[in-house]
Amino acid sequence: MRVAVDWFALTPVLAPALGALLVLVIDAISPRARMPHLGVALVALGAGVAVAGYGATRAEPLRSLCLEAPEGACLYAADRMAGVLQMCALVAAAVVLLMLVGDTWRTGAGDPLRGGPAVSAALVLAATAGATAVVAAQDLGTWLVGLELATLPMIALVALAARREALHGALTLLVTSVLSFALLALGVALWVIATGSSTFATSGLRDAWRVPEERLVLVAAVLVLLAGLGFKLSLVPFHAWTPTTYAGAAVPITLALATVSKIAALGALVTVVRALSSVVQAPSATGVVVALAGLALISMLLGNLIALRQVDPVRLLAWSAVGQAGWVVLPLVALTPAGTVAAAGYLAAYVIATAVAFIVVHLVHGPVGAGVPGRARELSHTAGLARNHLVLGSLLILALLSLAGLPPGVIGLVAKIAALQPVATPDLWPVAALAVVGAVLGVAVYLRWVTMLLAAGRSGGPLQRMPGSRLALLIGGVALVVTSVLPALVFR
Repeated sequence: MRVAVDWFALTPVLAPALGALLVLVIDAISPRARMPHLGVALVALGAGVAVAGYGATRAEPLRSLCLEAPEGACLYAADRMAGVLQMCALVAAAVVLLMLVGDTWRTGAGDPLRGGPAVSAALVLAATAGATAVVAAQDLGTWLVGLELATLPMIALVALAARREALHGALTLLVTSVLSFALLALGVALWVIATGSSTFATSGLRDAWRVPEERLVLVAAVLVLLAGLGFKLSLVPFHAWTPTTYAGAAVPITLALATVSKIAALGALVTVVRALSSVVQAPSATGVVVALAGLALISMLLGNLIALRQVDPVRLLAWSAVGQAGWVVLPLVALTPAGTVAAAGYLAAYVIATAVAFIVVHLVHGPVGAGVPGRARELSHTAGLARNHLVLGSLLILALLSLAGLPPGVIGLVAKIAALQPVATPDLWPVAALAVVGAVLGVAVYLRWVTMLLAAGRSGGPLQRMPGSRLALLIGGVALVVTSVLPALVFR
C-alpha cells in the first residue's frame, strides 16, 4: 500500500528531530563549540513554529502520511488546535534551551548538566519532536511512540544534573514512566480489540459502541489509557513523582517537564476524548465521565491544598501543576468538541504563565539546584521582589495572577471561564460547583506568594549574568502581556 507524504506538513516534527541530529554531528566535528548548538536548535524550532503557526490559521488541517483508497485515512492531521499546541511546545523548548545553553554564553560558567550543550540540546529537541508528533497523530502506533519520545529524554535530562536530588527525581520519573507505558500499551491493545482498527477512526468506534460487549471493552480501554496519561499529566492519584522530580531537576528541565511534557500528554488525551466524543455524548458514557470528573476535581482540590503549605517555590509550582492539571482535564468531562478546544486553550494559557514563573525563580535563585548548602530555595527569598526589581516582580505577579485567574492576568481568567463553560450544564452542574471551590483554593495559593512579592524586604535578585534566561524572560513576558491584553489570540 502506498502512502502519500507531505513533508511540509511534517515540519513541526521533522525540524526538531533533524536539529537534534545536526547538533550531535556538529559536536562530533567540533567538541569545543558551544554557540552553534544553540543556533542550530533555535533555527530548527523556528522552522517548526512557522509551519505550526501556518497550520493554526487554516480552516483545513495539514495532513500527511495519507493512505490510498479504500482506507484513505491520514495518519497525521494537524488542525488549528494541534497547531496551537505545537507552537506552544516549540516555543517552550526554545525558552528551555536559552536557559540551558544561553546562560553560559560569554560568562565562562560551567554547563548546568553533564554532557555539555550538545547533549542537552539534542535531548530537548528529541522530546519536542515527540510532543509535536503526538498532538497530530491519528494512529495508535505514532500516538504511543510520540508520547514516549516526549518522555524518555526528559528522564535523562533530569539525571544529567548528577546531584543526589536529581538522580532520585530521575529514578522516580523512570519508574513512573515504565508503569505509565505498561498501562498505555494495555489500553492501546484493548482499543484495537474493541474497534478492530489501529487508528482513531470514527467508523470503528461507532460500530464498537453499538455492541454491548465491544462497548464494555472500549470503555475499559479509555479508562486504562486515562490512567496511563494521568501519570504524565500529574493527575491525582498518579502525581507522586511530580514534586520530587520538579524539585530535584535543574530549573530549566523542570520548566520542560511542566510545559513540553504536559503538552504531549494533553495532546494524547485530547485525541482519545475527541475520537470518543464523535460517537457518544456525556450522559451515555457514565464511566468515562465519572473518571474524568473525579480525576479533575480531586487533582485541583488536593494540589491546591498541599501547595498552600509549601515554602520552596519550585515545590509550590509542582503542586500547583497538580491542581492546574485538574483544570486542564475539567472541560473534557463534557465529551464535546468545545470541551477539547477549551482544554487546549487552558493548557496554552498555563504554559505561558508557568514559563514566566519558572524563569523568574531561575533568575532569582541562580542555576544552582536544591540541596546545595547556602542556596536552598525559599519563598521568603523573593520578599520585596516587586519593590527591588520592578520588572521581575511585576512579571512574576502577572504570571501568578494568571494562574489564579484574576485580573490583570486576563488570559488566566478567560481560561478558567472557558474551562467551566462545557460543564456548566444541568447534567454536570455538581462538577462545575466543585471546580469553583477549587478555583477559590487556587486564589489563596497564589495570593500568598503575591503578598510576599509586594511586602517590604530584601530579595536576592539576579546577581548572576544569565543572558539566555533574560532573553527567555523577554519572550515569555511579551507572550504573557500580549495574551492578557488580547486573550482572543489563544481563545478564538
